[in-house]
Amino acid sequence: MTVIIDKAKCIGCGACVTECPFEALDLIDGIAAVDPQKCTDCGKCLKICPTEALALPDKPKKKMASKESDTPKRPLSDIAKDNSPDSKKASEGTHGEWTGVWVIIEYINSKIAPVSWELLGEGRKLADAVGCELCGVITGYELDGVIPEIYAYGAEKVYVVDHQVLKDYRSEPYADAMTDLILKYKPEIVLMGATSMGRDVFPAVAAKLQTGLTADCTVLGIDPDTKILQQTRPAFGGNIMATILCRNKRPQMATVRPRVMAMPERVEGRTGELVREEVHFDEANIATKVLDFIATDAKSAFLDKAEIIVSVGLGLGAKRNLVIAEDLAEVLGGTIAGTRGTVEAGWLTHDQQVGQTGATVRPKVYIAIGISGAIQHLVGMQTSDFIIAINNDPEAPILKVANYGLVGDLFQIVPALTAAFKKRLQHGVAN
Repeated sequence: MTVIIDKAKCIGCGACVTECPFEALDLIDGIAAVDPQKCTDCGKCLKICPTEALALPDKPKKKMASKESDTPKRPLSDIAKDNSPDSKKASEGTHGEWTGVWVIIEYINSKIAPVSWELLGEGRKLADAVGCELCGVITGYELDGVIPEIYAYGAEKVYVVDHQVLKDYRSEPYADAMTDLILKYKPEIVLMGATSMGRDVFPAVAAKLQTGLTADCTVLGIDPDTKILQQTRPAFGGNIMATILCRNKRPQMATVRPRVMAMPERVEGRTGELVREEVHFDEANIATKVLDFIATDAKSAFLDKAEIIVSVGLGLGAKRNLVIAEDLAEVLGGTIAGTRGTVEAGWLTHDQQVGQTGATVRPKVYIAIGISGAIQHLVGMQTSDFIIAINNDPEAPILKVANYGLVGDLFQIVPALTAAFKKRLQHGVAN
């Protein structure tokens, strides 16, 4: 049995071709055609067809929707990242054996990345929407001291992989440990920060599991009907926001930009279940070796963790004028950042870029100097606790999101601010 196509009704829109997870449909001479060797009778194409041109012998055609909210739509941004399955079992629906929301706790150089706590807060919302437990997963060495913190930020259960080989981060053993753990306990959703570590190890884990991975998400949600994870991220250079679904594979995996999600409340004394997982590594079989750590004094290091950011735009005029922003940052103990334009002009490096194609930041204070406020930049900093914008254009979009806007010549305003802050701080120290 296979899908039947009414060629008289088919308008060649291609919606069914996009929807089919088994690549069983194609357009031939402008009309849908089915490959019976690939068709599994899942019926998804019936639901998406706008003209009821598709049917199954033992399944009724869908009724045309009469309400806007009932109209099945598949926008360009709704991109299913499912691997082409080789059996019907891969699409059979509920994935009942996969359950739970996992957050990978990033522990590196004896510190936990704050994005891990942010993800526990977001994971709590997802777990409540799905109706499952929230778990934290941590891999490393000598981890007992940090486990209570994972409970404090909301995890009901903590999985621990503690091994000397995991003392220093290397993608190969970390990926193996995470993959084995996921295959054994089968979580439905796995989240990790879009940090250097997350961007390195998570794609390796997804490849081993043969599932989808959405990187650099800024919004997560749960479809109320299907309970599928909705993973939203910038696409096409930040010009659209794509909501991506992983319909047929598990787990659903996503990395999330630091400082995008709110920090959850820390509750001292929380406890939960602890699962210690035994692993066996042979150092001789691991290709990479850690020889040394070289500390950096770059002010742009860990931009997403900075509490005070002084950010510049092309309104600064020239690279040589960066000194006035650097002086202000020096006085405040802040970090220099900038827009995509300043990076492309060669004034700053990419790791100093704020925006959709750079870092998303949430400092206590964000000072924007000569930045007009394109939407691609605003989405990377508009959740800052306090925003001060300096611009000579009273209509600049940045002023609409700023707590304080200073309209005037930045070459007069910024040095005056620097002098005033320096005087105030010196006065505070003296007293």
